[in-house]
Amino acid sequence: MVLGTYGHGTHNDFVLVFDGEDKLTFTTEQVKRICDRTSGVGADGFIRITKQNNQWFMDYRNADGSIAEMCGNGIRVMARYLQERGHQPSGIYSIDTRAGRKFLAVPDSGDISVNMGQVSQVPGEISALENGNTYRGLNIDVGNPHAVVFVDDLATVGDLKVAPSVMPEEAYPEGVNIEFVQFAEGGQLNMRVFERGVGETQSCGTGTCAVALAATIESKKSLPIKWIINPPGGQLIVEIDGHSNATLIGPAVLVKDVELDQYL
Repeated sequence: MVLGTYGHGTHNDFVLVFDGEDKLTFTTEQVKRICDRTSGVGADGFIRITKQNNQWFMDYRNADGSIAEMCGNGIRVMARYLQERGHQPSGIYSIDTRAGRKFLAVPDSGDISVNMGQVSQVPGEISALENGNTYRGLNIDVGNPHAVVFVDDLATVGDLKVAPSVMPEEAYPEGVNIEFVQFAEGGQLNMRVFERGVGETQSCGTGTCAVALAATIESKKSLPIKWIINPPGGQLIVEIDGHSNATLIGPAVLVKDVELDQYL
């Protein structure tokens, strides 16, 4: 029997499978069936927790089975799994990802912090077309690609059932995560996100880091800086230091164990 665990970080949700000996393989179709919200468990992504070279590794897949470099909410949920299930004591430790090694501060309970590494602006402005509107924005690299666009009112964005068109198309040969951002009261940011390979999600960890840098540039503020960011699924904090290294802080929750054999 293959056992998985369903969990979420600000309702960006995942199915996790522990594979400490790096022996399990999952096909694209299997991941799609597991993540399907109609006939499967239902999740934004799939995480195989394994060890490579005696180091924890997050093998992350989007809901459509495609491989992704990194997931800021997912890595916190993985860290909570390792701590709660006794595989790793609380404290500071690292997890390898396809976007490099990430260091986390994992308490016994409460919010988990993850150093997301350097975030940077890719030169050149971009624009996104959605719901008949064209929004301007910035191309941000967080180890994976993000198009961050600014809106006066998130309600004008539309239902985000299909991927918005982003220009120039050649800026994102492998697709892109698209964040719509509204400046809110009290120095906070509200956002919605369309994740490549998934669709609209309730939250996106790397997306909030991209949003934090883009908002800093847009508002002509300087680093270091701290933003409180509100995706639909909850609240996250992003701190960016003077060297453009971002730290993402937020909750991670394990909800239930699930049997996966019927989807394999």
